[in-house]
Amino acid sequence: MKKNQSVFMAWITRMPLIKRWALMHCFQEENVSEHCHQVSVIAHLLTVIRNKRFNGKLSPERAATIAIYHEISETKLQDINSKTKYHNPEFTAAFKKLENLAEIECLETLPEDLREEFTDILIQENVDEEYKAIVKAADILAAYIKTMNELRFNNDEFRHVKDGLDERIESLAKQMPEVQVFMDVFCDSCTTTLDKISSTN
Repeated sequence: MKKNQSVFMAWITRMPLIKRWALMHCFQEENVSEHCHQVSVIAHLLTVIRNKRFNGKLSPERAATIAIYHEISETKLQDINSKTKYHNPEFTAAFKKLENLAEIECLETLPEDLREEFTDILIQENVDEEYKAIVKAADILAAYIKTMNELRFNNDEFRHVKDGLDERIESLAKQMPEVQVFMDVFCDSCTTTLDKISSTN
């Protein structure tokens, strides 16, 4: 490798190699890169809804950018099942520390004069709380869409996942009306067939 070459982009280009839902049988596999793209789109949309309908003042573009990088630590750590990650407070604290160390390592691959622009995007504990909440909501909604697609193909592995997500989304929607709008306007169509997409006027 050439002198002064940054490996930052290597972190990004390896994200498609990281499999999500690794402990579950999946009808359709999903990688971290695909997941981050979908979360980014949903975070952007949630922010637009908040701004247009609920007097929000956040930047949709910033929300989307934070979402693109929100799983950067998984390039080093791989996807960790949420049941394992949140099994108990000690597990959670340990995993969060590892994620933070990985995020810092990624940040430090950038040339020094560029790092300031990324420190509150890559390092999740530095992300503004409002943006963090939007991205987390988008993350849950992306998991819900994945779950509904798996159930569409009769994958019973995801039935218990849906039960947990239903509760989380119901709670989220009470705090974030943009989540309820997303569910009412966009969510059902996420499992629409190509023929139905093509015939929609």
